[in-house]
Amino acid sequence: MKVNKVHHIAIICSNYQVSKSFYVDILGFKPIREVFRDERNSYKLDLMVNDVYQLELFSFPNPKKRPSYPEAAGLRHIAFEVDDIAETVSYLQSQSIEVEDIRRDEFTDKRFTFFADPDGLPIEIYEK
Repeated sequence: MKVNKVHHIAIICSNYQVSKSFYVDILGFKPIREVFRDERNSYKLDLMVNDVYQLELFSFPNPKKRPSYPEAAGLRHIAFEVDDIAETVSYLQSQSIEVEDIRRDEFTDKRFTFFADPDGLPIEIYEK
């Protein structure tokens, strides 16, 4: 078996409009297709990140909370590469997003930090 690449990341949100605004308006991901599925009472929004990675944003009525803190088993976080971490942190803070202090990866010497989406999903930004 050979895996080529990550095809997409699926995120279930508790408030579709708030999360849609976060990923589209604040993070700048490009909408490709938005559908409402009557049989599931659910939206599905396909998003592109620089025309490379695709995120799928889902809404479902009353989704269960997924523990993230303290560290829980399962998916830990998603990470996005940025050119300038200080500039990105400044932008996120200007959008009233709380961002952790910038740290340095002891192995790569690259800078990184974390913030959260509207449902508390940890998101890492990692310097190119």
